[in-house]
Formats: sequence, C-alpha cells, structure tokens
Amino acid sequence: MIDGEKIELLREKARIIREKIIKMTHAAGSGHPGGSLSCVEIMVALYFHEMRHDPRKPLWGERDRFILSKGHAAPTLYAILGCAGYNQGDDLMSLRKFGSPFQGHPDKNRVAGVDVSTGSLGQGLSISNGIAIALRLNKKKSNVYVLLGDGECNEGEIWEAAMFAPHYKIDNLVAIVDRNGLQIDGPTERVLSLEPLAKKFKSFGWHVVEIDGYDFREIIEAFEEAKRVKNKPTIIIAYTVKGRGVSFMEWSEKFHGSVTDEEQTKIAVNELKE
Repeated sequence: MIDGEKIELLREKARIIREKIIKMTHAAGSGHPGGSLSCVEIMVALYFHEMRHDPRKPLWGERDRFILSKGHAAPTLYAILGCAGYNQGDDLMSLRKFGSPFQGHPDKNRVAGVDVSTGSLGQGLSISNGIAIALRLNKKKSNVYVLLGDGECNEGEIWEAAMFAPHYKIDNLVAIVDRNGLQIDGPTERVLSLEPLAKKFKSFGWHVVEIDGYDFREIIEAFEEAKRVKNKPTIIIAYTVKGRGVSFMEWSEKFHGSVTDEEQTKIAVNELKE
C-alpha cells in the first residue's frame, strides 16, 4: 500500500512534468502536447515508483523496460527521464531543433534511458512481445511495460501482437492503453470504434484492468495486480483526458498536433502552478 506522502510527491512530479511539456512544445513550435499531457501520471508512477531502473547505468541488464509505443508523446518521456537523472546537462528546450537529441519521436541511440526507438504507430506491442520473451529465455526477472495510444489501437499489428502474447503466456508484459478518447481526426468512436475495448482484450486472453488514469493508488495497485498474474499478459486500460491539466486544452483534439502560442503558454503554466 502506498502512503499519502508518496502520492503527494508523485502528484508534484506530475505537475512539474506537465509544465515542462508545455514549455518544451511551445519552444519547439511543434509537437503533440495533448497526448503528452494525458499520460503523465501513468509514466510518473512507472519511473518514480514501479520500475527497476538506474539512471547511472541506463543499460543495466536487470532493469525493467519501457516502450513508448505512442512515440509522439516523447516530450513526456524526455521530461521524466530528465527528472529521474538521465540526460543531465542536456537542454530539453532544444526539443525538435536541428541537432538536438530530443527528436519529435524518441531515438534510443540519442537519448539515454530510451529502450526502443518509436514513432510509427502500431509497432510497440510487437516489439514488447519480443523483448519480454527474450528476457524470459535469458532467465531475467525484468518486466516490460508498453504504453499504447487508443487511436493507435486502430492498427492491425496491435491485434496480431494481442493474439501472440497470450498464446505464448507472456506474463512479464504489461500493456497500458492511454484511453483519452481522441485522436488526430476526432473522437476515437467516430473515427473507428474501439469499444468494447476491455471485452476485446479479454476475448484474446489478456488479464484486463480498468482504472482512472489519474488516481495514483489505482495506477499502482494495477501494476501490483499485474505482477501477481501468471501465464497471461496484463493490459491496463487507463481512462484519461486529452490535454489534462490545462483547461482550454482538455477534451480537445486541436492540441493533438499543435502547440500553445505565447499567451496560451503563460495561461497554461499559471494554471499548472496553481
């Protein structure tokens, strides 16, 4: 059971990460702030509570692995890695600028702590299957965590991978769906309906947990539950809000792929500070 003091520390981490996302994407003049803001608590819980990792040894063999399948949420990953002690000295405000290691999508060859280069949607779950099986074959006790976008679940490769993981009983794999209900062209249920999403994954043989994606207790308890499940993978469907934390960005697909202007940035940062 996680105590209240730790939850408050995680909440403050989440606030700091959100502020960095707004400032980074504004400085870049491009990016994907909406989907970056929606998944902050999930990733904060992973890096500051759940996962075994060591910023001093990014390639430590016993570490847990994280794959950001929705690679356009790279600002969240960069900000978290920076706060965790990776990439010390590197300027996050160089996001998307020529020569910067912080590209629009994460590159494992440029940024310490990035386990897999991602960007082409639909590939992360397949990659995670391979890594998880390799770890098991090598007798490692590491877990693999992969974050999917809900719009990304339109991709056929997701469902091929969803069949593969239960068939091979990959129980060291935990997938998380950032279920914010919006993709670049609008609501997911209008573009290409995903529901009933939980029942679909259950029918494929997954252990399914549904949570509030902003309740740290629920998030952490879901990760604990996943570790107790044997002989099948776990998927956590986290219900979230696009643009979370900034009033004029919430529930809006407008900020899927566009950033705040100067005035909007000031308003957003002030809201987050408050």
